[in-house]
Amino acid sequence: MKYDFNKITDRRGTNSIKYDFAGERGKPEGVLPLWVADMDFPAPVQVLADMGKAVSHGIFGYTDVKDDYYDAVKGWFKERFNYHVTREEIVKAPGIVFAIAMAIRAYTNPGDSVMIQTPVYYPFFSLIRDNGRELVKNPLVYKDGKYKIDFEDFERKAAEHKVKLFVLCSPHNPVGRVWTRKELETLNEICKRYGIIVVSDEIHCDFIYNGHIHTILGHLNENAVICTAPSKTFNLAGLQVSNLFIKNTELRRKLEHEIRCSGYSQLNTIGLTACKSAYKHGGEWLNQLTAYLAGNISLVRNFLSDKLPKIKLIEPEGTYLLWLDFQELGLSQNELDNLITQKAKLWLSSGTTFGEDGNGFQRINIACPKALLETALVRLEKCLI
Repeated sequence: MKYDFNKITDRRGTNSIKYDFAGERGKPEGVLPLWVADMDFPAPVQVLADMGKAVSHGIFGYTDVKDDYYDAVKGWFKERFNYHVTREEIVKAPGIVFAIAMAIRAYTNPGDSVMIQTPVYYPFFSLIRDNGRELVKNPLVYKDGKYKIDFEDFERKAAEHKVKLFVLCSPHNPVGRVWTRKELETLNEICKRYGIIVVSDEIHCDFIYNGHIHTILGHLNENAVICTAPSKTFNLAGLQVSNLFIKNTELRRKLEHEIRCSGYSQLNTIGLTACKSAYKHGGEWLNQLTAYLAGNISLVRNFLSDKLPKIKLIEPEGTYLLWLDFQELGLSQNELDNLITQKAKLWLSSGTTFGEDGNGFQRINIACPKALLETALVRLEKCLI
Protein backbone atom coordinates (compact mmCIF):
# COMPACT_ATOMS: atom_id res chain seq x y z
CA MET A 1 0.00 0.00 0.00
CA LYS A 2 1.23 3.47 -0.89
CA TYR A 3 0.71 6.03 1.87
CA ASP A 4 0.10 9.73 1.17
CA PHE A 5 2.10 11.85 3.60
CA ASN A 6 1.47 15.01 1.55
CA LYS A 7 -2.14 15.16 2.71
CA ILE A 8 -2.73 18.02 5.16
CA THR A 9 -4.96 17.15 8.10
CA ASP A 10 -6.46 20.14 9.91
CA ARG A 11 -5.70 19.65 13.60
CA ARG A 12 -7.17 22.92 14.81
CA GLY A 13 -10.18 22.65 17.08
CA THR A 14 -9.11 19.24 18.44
CA ASN A 15 -7.53 20.56 21.67
CA SER A 16 -4.15 19.86 20.14
CA ILE A 17 -1.36 21.25 22.32
CA LYS A 18 0.58 21.91 19.13
CA TYR A 19 -2.13 23.87 17.31
CA ASP A 20 -4.76 25.09 19.75
CA PHE A 21 -2.82 26.63 22.63
CA ALA A 22 -0.70 29.37 21.08
CA GLY A 23 -2.39 32.13 23.08
CA GLU A 24 -2.22 30.24 26.36
CA ARG A 25 1.50 29.69 25.81
CA GLY A 26 2.29 33.30 24.95
CA LYS A 27 2.54 32.91 21.19
CA PRO A 28 0.84 35.21 18.66
CA GLU A 29 -2.17 34.02 16.73
CA GLY A 30 -1.37 32.72 13.27
CA VAL A 31 1.94 31.06 14.14
CA LEU A 32 2.77 27.88 12.26
CA PRO A 33 3.63 25.33 14.97
CA LEU A 34 6.61 23.06 14.36
CA TRP A 35 7.67 22.57 17.95
CA VAL A 36 6.22 19.79 20.12
CA ALA A 37 7.32 16.29 19.10
CA ASP A 38 4.21 14.80 17.62
CA MET A 39 3.53 14.34 13.91
CA ASP A 40 0.97 15.85 11.56
CA PHE A 41 0.27 12.44 10.00
CA PRO A 42 -2.63 10.13 10.94
CA ALA A 43 -1.65 6.77 12.43
CA PRO A 44 -1.50 3.74 10.11
CA VAL A 45 -4.84 2.66 8.62
CA GLN A 46 -4.83 -0.77 10.26
CA VAL A 47 -4.12 0.77 13.65
CA LEU A 48 -7.07 3.13 13.22
CA ALA A 49 -9.26 0.20 12.17
CA ASP A 50 -8.31 -1.86 15.21
CA MET A 51 -8.90 1.12 17.48
CA GLY A 52 -12.28 1.68 15.82
CA LYS A 53 -13.25 -1.92 16.44
CA ALA A 54 -12.36 -1.54 20.10
CA VAL A 55 -14.37 1.69 20.33
CA SER A 56 -17.41 0.17 18.60
CA HIS A 57 -17.56 -2.52 21.28
CA GLY A 58 -18.63 0.30 23.55
CA ILE A 59 -17.27 -0.87 26.90
CA PHE A 60 -14.05 0.55 28.30
CA GLY A 61 -13.52 -1.28 31.53
CA TYR A 62 -10.26 -2.22 33.21
CA THR A 63 -8.01 -3.84 30.63
CA ASP A 64 -4.80 -5.85 30.61
CA VAL A 65 -2.95 -7.72 27.86
CA LYS A 66 -2.24 -11.32 26.92
CA ASP A 67 0.50 -13.06 24.94
CA ASP A 68 -0.41 -11.46 21.60
CA TYR A 69 0.49 -8.01 22.96
CA TYR A 70 3.86 -9.17 24.24
CA ASP A 71 4.48 -11.11 21.03
CA ALA A 72 3.90 -7.94 18.99
CA VAL A 73 6.33 -5.91 21.11
CA LYS A 74 8.96 -8.65 21.15
CA GLY A 75 8.60 -9.28 17.42
CA TRP A 76 9.13 -5.63 16.51
CA PHE A 77 12.37 -5.27 18.43
CA LYS A 78 13.68 -8.66 17.31
CA GLU A 79 13.03 -7.89 13.63
CA ARG A 80 14.16 -4.26 13.66
CA PHE A 81 17.05 -4.36 16.13
CA ASN A 82 17.84 -8.05 16.65
CA TYR A 83 17.03 -7.43 20.30
CA HIS A 84 15.52 -10.31 22.25
CA VAL A 85 13.33 -9.59 25.23
CA THR A 86 11.08 -11.95 27.18
CA ARG A 87 7.58 -11.25 28.41
CA GLU A 88 8.83 -11.22 32.00
CA GLU A 89 11.36 -8.50 31.18
CA ILE A 90 8.72 -6.06 29.86
CA VAL A 91 7.29 -3.50 32.26
CA LYS A 92 4.39 -1.39 30.96
CA ALA A 93 4.12 2.29 31.89
CA PRO A 94 1.94 5.20 30.73
CA GLY A 95 4.91 7.05 29.29
CA ILE A 96 8.67 7.35 29.30
CA VAL A 97 8.79 10.60 31.28
CA PHE A 98 6.72 8.88 33.96
CA ALA A 99 9.01 5.85 33.79
CA ILE A 100 12.16 7.93 34.21
CA ALA A 101 10.62 9.64 37.25
CA MET A 102 9.85 6.23 38.72
CA ALA A 103 13.41 5.05 38.01
CA ILE A 104 14.89 8.11 39.73
CA ARG A 105 12.82 7.33 42.81
CA ALA A 106 13.43 3.59 42.67
CA TYR A 107 17.20 3.64 42.23
CA THR A 108 18.34 6.79 44.05
CA ASN A 109 17.72 8.65 47.29
CA PRO A 110 17.09 12.37 47.84
CA GLY A 111 20.38 14.21 47.47
CA ASP A 112 21.91 11.59 45.15
CA SER A 113 23.41 12.73 41.85
CA VAL A 114 21.83 12.02 38.47
CA MET A 115 23.70 12.83 35.24
CA ILE A 116 22.38 13.99 31.86
CA GLN A 117 24.04 15.15 28.63
CA THR A 118 23.04 18.66 27.62
CA PRO A 119 21.49 20.14 25.54
CA VAL A 120 18.80 17.53 26.10
CA TYR A 121 15.08 16.84 26.27
CA TYR A 122 13.91 19.39 28.83
CA PRO A 123 11.78 17.18 31.19
CA PHE A 124 15.01 15.47 32.30
CA PHE A 125 15.95 18.63 34.23
CA SER A 126 12.73 18.91 36.22
CA LEU A 127 12.42 15.17 36.86
CA ILE A 128 15.75 15.23 38.66
CA ARG A 129 15.33 18.50 40.52
CA ASP A 130 11.68 18.04 41.49
CA ASN A 131 12.51 14.67 43.01
CA GLY A 132 15.18 16.27 45.20
CA ARG A 133 18.20 14.84 43.40
CA GLU A 134 21.37 16.70 42.38
CA LEU A 135 21.50 17.47 38.67
CA VAL A 136 24.91 16.81 37.11
CA LYS A 137 25.52 17.92 33.52
CA ASN A 138 27.91 16.33 31.05
CA PRO A 139 27.67 18.87 28.19
CA LEU A 140 28.08 17.50 24.70
CA VAL A 141 30.92 19.03 22.71
CA TYR A 142 29.85 20.95 19.59
CA LYS A 143 32.66 21.09 17.07
CA ASP A 144 32.74 21.31 13.27
CA GLY A 145 28.99 21.04 13.05
CA LYS A 146 28.68 17.85 15.08
CA TYR A 147 28.16 16.85 18.69
CA LYS A 148 30.41 14.43 20.54
CA ILE A 149 30.58 13.08 24.09
CA ASP A 150 33.20 14.46 26.47
CA PHE A 151 34.17 11.19 28.12
CA GLU A 152 36.81 12.76 30.35
CA ASP A 153 34.27 15.18 31.77
CA PHE A 154 31.76 12.33 32.15
CA GLU A 155 34.15 10.21 34.18
CA ARG A 156 35.45 13.10 36.27
CA LYS A 157 31.95 14.16 37.28
CA ALA A 158 30.88 10.56 37.85
CA ALA A 159 33.64 10.30 40.45
CA GLU A 160 33.41 13.78 41.97
CA HIS A 161 29.63 13.75 42.40
CA LYS A 162 29.30 10.04 43.18
CA VAL A 163 26.70 9.77 40.42
CA LYS A 164 24.14 7.03 41.04
CA LEU A 165 22.05 7.23 37.86
CA PHE A 166 22.66 8.33 34.27
CA VAL A 167 19.75 9.18 31.95
CA LEU A 168 20.87 8.56 28.37
CA CYS A 169 18.97 10.01 25.40
CA SER A 170 19.49 7.61 22.49
CA PRO A 171 18.99 8.75 19.75
CA HIS A 172 19.65 12.15 21.20
CA ASN A 173 16.98 14.83 21.31
CA PRO A 174 17.53 17.58 20.20
CA VAL A 175 20.94 17.23 18.51
CA GLY A 176 19.98 14.18 16.42
CA ARG A 177 22.97 11.98 17.20
CA VAL A 178 22.69 8.21 16.86
CA TRP A 179 25.39 7.03 19.24
CA THR A 180 27.81 4.52 17.79
CA ARG A 181 28.36 1.17 19.43
CA LYS A 182 31.85 2.31 20.41
CA GLU A 183 30.50 5.44 22.13
CA LEU A 184 27.96 3.39 24.04
CA GLU A 185 30.61 0.86 25.04
CA THR A 186 32.79 3.64 26.44
CA LEU A 187 29.88 5.10 28.41
CA ASN A 188 29.05 1.65 29.73
CA GLU A 189 32.60 1.02 30.86
CA ILE A 190 32.61 4.23 32.90
CA CYS A 191 29.19 3.55 34.39
CA LYS A 192 30.19 0.03 35.35
CA ARG A 193 33.39 1.31 36.94
CA TYR A 194 31.46 3.70 39.19
CA GLY A 195 28.38 1.56 39.79
CA ILE A 196 26.06 3.88 37.85
CA ILE A 197 22.66 2.59 36.76
CA VAL A 198 21.73 3.65 33.21
CA VAL A 199 18.20 4.53 32.14
CA SER A 200 18.14 4.81 28.34
CA ASP A 201 15.37 6.81 26.67
CA GLU A 202 15.11 5.20 23.22
CA ILE A 203 11.74 6.60 22.19
CA HIS A 204 13.13 7.86 18.84
CA CYS A 205 14.91 4.61 17.95
CA ASP A 206 12.70 3.85 14.93
CA PHE A 207 13.80 7.00 13.07
CA ILE A 208 17.34 6.26 11.89
CA TYR A 209 18.73 7.54 8.60
CA ASN A 210 21.03 5.96 6.01
CA GLY A 211 24.54 5.23 7.18
CA HIS A 212 23.62 4.94 10.86
CA ILE A 213 22.65 2.03 13.09
CA HIS A 214 20.82 2.28 16.38
CA THR A 215 22.24 -0.01 19.05
CA ILE A 216 19.80 -0.77 21.83
CA LEU A 217 21.78 -0.28 25.01
CA GLY A 218 20.51 -3.60 26.33
CA HIS A 219 22.80 -5.33 23.82
CA LEU A 220 25.74 -3.98 25.82
CA ASN A 221 24.40 -3.60 29.33
CA GLU A 222 21.96 -6.10 30.81
CA ASN A 223 21.64 -3.92 33.90
CA ALA A 224 20.23 -0.97 31.96
CA VAL A 225 16.60 0.13 31.85
CA ILE A 226 15.55 0.49 28.20
CA CYS A 227 12.60 2.83 27.64
CA THR A 228 10.58 2.36 24.45
CA ALA A 229 7.18 3.44 23.19
CA PRO A 230 5.11 3.39 19.99
CA SER A 231 4.15 7.02 20.58
CA LYS A 232 6.70 8.86 18.44
CA THR A 233 6.91 6.11 15.82
CA PHE A 234 3.20 5.89 15.06
CA ASN A 235 1.94 9.25 16.40
CA LEU A 236 0.16 7.72 19.40
CA ALA A 237 1.53 9.93 22.19
CA GLY A 238 -1.89 10.88 23.57
CA LEU A 239 -2.73 7.22 24.17
CA GLN A 240 -0.02 6.91 26.84
CA VAL A 241 1.59 3.50 26.45
CA SER A 242 5.26 2.61 26.82
CA ASN A 243 7.24 -0.59 27.29
CA LEU A 244 10.36 -0.81 29.44
CA PHE A 245 12.85 -3.62 28.97
CA ILE A 246 14.62 -4.59 32.21
CA LYS A 247 16.62 -7.82 32.23
CA ASN A 248 18.00 -7.39 35.75
CA THR A 249 15.42 -8.94 38.08
CA GLU A 250 16.25 -6.77 41.08
CA LEU A 251 16.06 -3.54 39.09
CA ARG A 252 12.81 -4.66 37.50
CA ARG A 253 11.20 -5.43 40.85
CA LYS A 254 12.30 -2.10 42.31
CA LEU A 255 10.78 -0.19 39.41
CA GLU A 256 7.56 -2.21 39.49
CA HIS A 257 7.30 -1.49 43.22
CA GLU A 258 7.73 2.26 42.63
CA ILE A 259 5.04 2.22 39.94
CA ARG A 260 2.67 0.44 42.33
CA CYS A 261 3.45 3.04 44.99
CA SER A 262 2.40 5.77 42.54
CA GLY A 263 -1.07 4.22 42.41
CA TYR A 264 -0.86 3.33 38.72
CA SER A 265 -1.99 -0.06 37.42
CA GLN A 266 -3.74 -0.72 34.07
CA LEU A 267 -2.80 1.34 31.01
CA ASN A 268 -5.07 3.13 28.55
CA THR A 269 -7.44 0.56 27.03
CA ILE A 270 -7.36 1.94 23.49
CA GLY A 271 -3.64 2.64 23.78
CA LEU A 272 -2.89 -1.01 24.39
CA THR A 273 -4.90 -1.94 21.30
CA ALA A 274 -3.06 0.67 19.23
CA CYS A 275 0.37 -0.44 20.46
CA LYS A 276 -0.24 -4.08 19.60
CA SER A 277 -1.66 -3.21 16.18
CA ALA A 278 1.15 -0.79 15.34
CA TYR A 279 3.89 -3.28 16.13
CA LYS A 280 2.07 -6.01 14.18
CA HIS A 281 1.03 -4.02 11.10
CA GLY A 282 2.97 -0.74 11.00
CA GLY A 283 6.27 -1.78 9.45
CA GLU A 284 5.65 -0.75 5.84
CA TRP A 285 3.99 2.50 6.91
CA LEU A 286 7.08 3.36 8.94
CA ASN A 287 9.42 2.47 6.07
CA GLN A 288 7.59 4.85 3.74
CA LEU A 289 7.37 7.53 6.42
CA THR A 290 11.11 7.39 7.11
CA ALA A 291 11.82 7.88 3.40
CA TYR A 292 9.42 10.84 3.37
CA LEU A 293 11.11 12.40 6.39
CA ALA A 294 14.49 11.98 4.70
CA GLY A 295 13.05 14.02 1.84
CA ASN A 296 11.95 16.73 4.27
CA ILE A 297 15.44 16.82 5.73
CA SER A 298 16.87 17.28 2.23
CA LEU A 299 14.41 20.11 1.66
CA VAL A 300 15.64 21.91 4.79
CA ARG A 301 19.29 21.21 4.01
CA ASN A 302 19.06 22.54 0.46
CA PHE A 303 16.90 25.55 1.37
CA LEU A 304 19.28 26.70 4.08
CA SER A 305 22.31 26.17 1.86
CA ASP A 306 20.78 28.13 -1.05
CA LYS A 307 18.77 30.83 0.72
CA LEU A 308 19.93 31.12 4.33
CA PRO A 309 23.58 30.02 4.54
CA LYS A 310 24.09 31.67 7.94
CA ILE A 311 21.70 29.14 9.47
CA LYS A 312 23.44 25.79 9.87
CA LEU A 313 21.69 22.43 9.92
CA ILE A 314 23.19 20.01 12.42
CA GLU A 315 23.07 16.96 10.20
CA PRO A 316 20.51 14.56 11.75
CA GLU A 317 21.37 10.90 12.16
CA GLY A 318 18.03 10.07 13.77
CA THR A 319 14.68 11.50 15.04
CA TYR A 320 12.35 13.83 13.13
CA LEU A 321 13.58 16.85 15.08
CA LEU A 322 16.20 19.10 13.45
CA TRP A 323 18.65 21.22 15.45
CA LEU A 324 19.42 24.52 13.73
CA ASP A 325 22.39 26.76 14.54
CA PHE A 326 21.54 30.48 14.24
CA GLN A 327 24.69 31.76 15.95
CA GLU A 328 26.08 33.50 12.86
CA LEU A 329 23.16 35.93 13.01
CA GLY A 330 24.73 37.42 16.15
CA LEU A 331 21.43 37.62 18.07
CA SER A 332 20.76 37.02 21.73
CA GLN A 333 18.43 34.11 22.46
CA ASN A 334 15.60 36.55 23.29
CA GLU A 335 16.16 38.40 20.03
CA LEU A 336 16.24 35.12 18.12
CA ASP A 337 13.09 33.83 19.76
CA ASN A 338 11.32 37.09 19.02
CA LEU A 339 12.44 36.98 15.38
CA ILE A 340 11.09 33.45 15.00
CA THR A 341 7.74 33.96 16.70
CA GLN A 342 6.85 37.61 16.05
CA LYS A 343 8.38 38.25 12.65
CA ALA A 344 8.49 34.84 10.96
CA LYS A 345 5.28 33.73 12.73
CA LEU A 346 6.77 30.32 13.48
CA TRP A 347 6.48 28.35 16.68
CA LEU A 348 9.70 26.41 17.11
CA SER A 349 11.42 25.16 20.26
CA SER A 350 13.85 27.71 21.66
CA GLY A 351 17.32 26.27 22.06
CA THR A 352 17.68 27.23 25.72
CA THR A 353 14.62 25.10 26.53
CA PHE A 354 17.11 22.23 26.36
CA GLY A 355 19.64 23.91 28.65
CA GLU A 356 22.02 26.85 28.43
CA ASP A 357 24.07 24.88 25.87
CA GLY A 358 21.22 25.52 23.43
CA ASN A 359 21.84 29.25 23.27
CA GLY A 360 21.71 30.39 19.63
CA PHE A 361 19.77 27.32 18.45
CA GLN A 362 16.21 26.35 17.55
CA ARG A 363 14.61 22.91 17.20
CA ILE A 364 12.18 22.33 14.35
CA ASN A 365 9.85 19.36 13.89
CA ILE A 366 9.84 18.20 10.25
CA ALA A 367 7.24 15.42 10.70
CA CYS A 368 4.65 17.23 8.64
CA PRO A 369 3.52 17.42 5.02
CA LYS A 370 6.13 18.97 2.74
CA ALA A 371 3.88 21.95 1.93
CA LEU A 372 3.76 23.02 5.59
CA LEU A 373 7.52 22.76 5.89
CA GLU A 374 8.00 24.80 2.71
CA THR A 375 5.71 27.48 4.13
CA ALA A 376 7.78 27.60 7.31
CA LEU A 377 11.05 27.95 5.42
CA VAL A 378 9.69 30.74 3.23
CA ARG A 379 8.46 32.61 6.31
CA LEU A 380 11.91 32.29 7.81
CA GLU A 381 13.55 33.55 4.62
CA LYS A 382 11.24 36.58 4.37
CA CYS A 383 11.90 37.69 7.93
CA LEU A 384 15.65 37.66 7.31
CA ILE A 385 15.71 39.56 4.04
